[in-house]
Amino acid sequence: MRFGKVFIAGGGPGDPGLLTLRAAQVLAQADVLLYDALVSDDVVALARANCEKIFVGKRCGSHAMEQRDIVAFMIRYALDGKCVVRLKGGDPFVFGRGGEEAQALHDAGVPFEVVPGISSSLAVPAYAGIPLTHRGVSASFTVVTGHEDPQKGHAQIDWQRLAHAGGTLVILMGLTHLRAIAERLMAHGLSGDTPAAAIENGTLAEQVVVEGALRDIADRVESEDLRGPAVIVIGEVVRLRDRIASVESAACFSQSR
Repeated sequence: MRFGKVFIAGGGPGDPGLLTLRAAQVLAQADVLLYDALVSDDVVALARANCEKIFVGKRCGSHAMEQRDIVAFMIRYALDGKCVVRLKGGDPFVFGRGGEEAQALHDAGVPFEVVPGISSSLAVPAYAGIPLTHRGVSASFTVVTGHEDPQKGHAQIDWQRLAHAGGTLVILMGLTHLRAIAERLMAHGLSGDTPAAAIENGTLAEQVVVEGALRDIADRVESEDLRGPAVIVIGEVVRLRDRIASVESAACFSQSR
């Protein structure tokens, strides 16, 4: 039997210019492309014309394909001798379930390679003019998922510890639970005056940035009707945006609010 190979690749934060050279190379040779909702159309378009493109994304509880079926597709196509690219938004190992898929491929004896990508947790704040670390302001940053409802029982995220961690807090997939997250952080002692920003469609021409403070960022996001995908940044570094957001105007990004 002639085995193919699976590439578990990061598609970056959206702007195709931020796709890695290695990811572009494997896209150009893919027989089958399994891509997620957060992968931009411009990145998908880099696959060759005769590549079989299959959307397997998930959005707001709506799944184009269950995770077990995605894994089954990767294994089946690879066993058929195909070059398969499993393309994820950002980096495949940052809240992308890439590790689970790599384990499944290993267990099935299917050759695979991981192609790292630029995480939206890094690129999106940078494009919005927000440095995650800055001398004298923040010496560390923490990235967490906001997809976990902070009001549910048995939460894996320790919001009390995060409220006292210092540095910058970056929340991915947190728009739906933003109000509850802010309330939980303030309840554990993080000042409501802490600067905060929500960045929708980061790195794309449609990028929108909503700024505020922890106590009112949820109200501001609702007022501007942000729908996501969005990256939320909480910390003093948000105050630096006024002097650093030159990329936004240069790229003709839409607006800051």
